[in-house]
Amino acid sequence: MSLIGRLPPVRGRYTENAALADITWLRVGGPAEVLFLPADEADLARFLAETPQDIPVHVLGAGSNTLARDGGVKGVVVRLTPSFAKAEPLDSHRIRIGAALLDKMAAKAAAKAGIAGLEFFVGVPGTIGGALRMNAGCYGTETKDVLVEAVALDRRGRRIIAGPDELSHAYRHCAAPEDWIFTEAVFQGRPDAPEAITARMDEITAKREQTQPIREKTSGSTFKNPDKETSGGLSAWQLVDKVGGRGRMVGGASFSDMHANFLINDGTATAEDLETLVEQVRQDVLDQCGVALHWEVRRLGERS
Repeated sequence: MSLIGRLPPVRGRYTENAALADITWLRVGGPAEVLFLPADEADLARFLAETPQDIPVHVLGAGSNTLARDGGVKGVVVRLTPSFAKAEPLDSHRIRIGAALLDKMAAKAAAKAGIAGLEFFVGVPGTIGGALRMNAGCYGTETKDVLVEAVALDRRGRRIIAGPDELSHAYRHCAAPEDWIFTEAVFQGRPDAPEAITARMDEITAKREQTQPIREKTSGSTFKNPDKETSGGLSAWQLVDKVGGRGRMVGGASFSDMHANFLINDGTATAEDLETLVEQVRQDVLDQCGVALHWEVRRLGERS
């Protein structure tokens, strides 16, 4: 029996052999065996509850922080639909945001509602679900700093409401089980004039445009920043620079000339090109600087 024949009936949509290169920012990778677009939270919960436990289930947000490997992804890749992308102000300082909403749109929704404190999201690529999973942040603020509670479904379709203590967010880390799929969260800021909030967001956007290759086929930061004590105070991009990583190429993959911690696909790269380049630079940093860098980009699927 084919995989799709083992899956439960849903109100959303299944697609076999779905091209992940079309929906990930690096534009590489083989197909998902099955891609599932759930109609809503109840549809996703039923799918999780009734899908046999031996079938792998993965979640993909905007694909901004994911390297889909050339060999494709076995099992089901879940991608949340627009029904998970709503923003609802709850009062003058709290807002409920769906996990599929792009981070920059979440920042704009908060600004429109006069809720300050979420401006940093305008500088974070990806969706709120991804921000929850990796405690995304920039310019001194992280997701954990504004989180009240998050809603997730576990592999058995059970709905969980988790507070910050249960998620135990740390730098680019979340303690939630890997099989949780976040569906929404409540964030808390402070009241402020929408015009003032928007002005601060514009400053963040301008700074990113000056320092990061945001118009390229990229995925944001490739490596997590290492501990300052072990790295001699150097950040990831400085270590990449130190070993000659800036501008280095493998096939159609390179590290950006503009920001040495950003991967670039010139349009001809394979996932193998990208992964090989990153591993080369990571090994050089370890050999020459004694610092072990760790991937911030998530790798999904099988190498070809």
